[in-house]
Amino acid sequence: MTVGRENEVPLTGGRITPGVVRVGGTVRRPVTRASPFVAELLGHLRRQGFTGAPRHLGLDAVGRDVLSYLPGWVPARFQRWADPQIAAAGALLRAFHDATRGCGLAGRHPVVCHHDPGPNNTVFSGAVPVAFIDFDTAAPGDPLEDLGYMAWTWCVSSKADARPARAQAAQVRVLADAYDSDATTRRGLVDAMLERQARNARWWREQLDAPGPRLADRGQILARVAWSEREYAHTEAHRDAFAAALR
Repeated sequence: MTVGRENEVPLTGGRITPGVVRVGGTVRRPVTRASPFVAELLGHLRRQGFTGAPRHLGLDAVGRDVLSYLPGWVPARFQRWADPQIAAAGALLRAFHDATRGCGLAGRHPVVCHHDPGPNNTVFSGAVPVAFIDFDTAAPGDPLEDLGYMAWTWCVSSKADARPARAQAAQVRVLADAYDSDATTRRGLVDAMLERQARNARWWREQLDAPGPRLADRGQILARVAWSEREYAHTEAHRDAFAAALR
């Protein structure tokens, strides 16, 4: 696969992996420590008939991972979503988890988690979420890790102009219904949202002292920590509303 660099189109949406480009019908990504696992995972998903992820096509002439390009669009920012969009995202997450349930890649855990299934890592066809991208943080885990993160990033917002907490809670229920959550999952979902918000704040705070080039400047990192903490405080303050919607 020899393609001149002049044909490369930078894809700048991601925050974690720099240097991602599109070349025709493919995406080229720098190889990372996660690459072998991601390649195995994408191959497994293809064999399972799961269409909501790119295919891994090998390495190019300069040693980058080559993935199939998924047509559509990826949101540039978090925003309000309609109930049918949230339901489609929940169903997509359930299909992804079911495709990994009990496989060797999940190890002793129930499934392989994406660990970052926010709108910014979701490809839309028209108005409908149809696929996940950026599997660099995928790893064995519990489904609630992903469902909690999705409930937070698709349904919840601490912004002053956001919908009231009860309306946000109603959309968390839409997501839980679309995922076909059982009673145990529903009881744990609010705590899972809070855990992912706290984890996000910790992760970004750790980047301040991480070796190597930073993923963002100090001001951006501190802003992301502060946002995660505001989201946590908002969810905790309205815990009862979220829990009531899930009963």
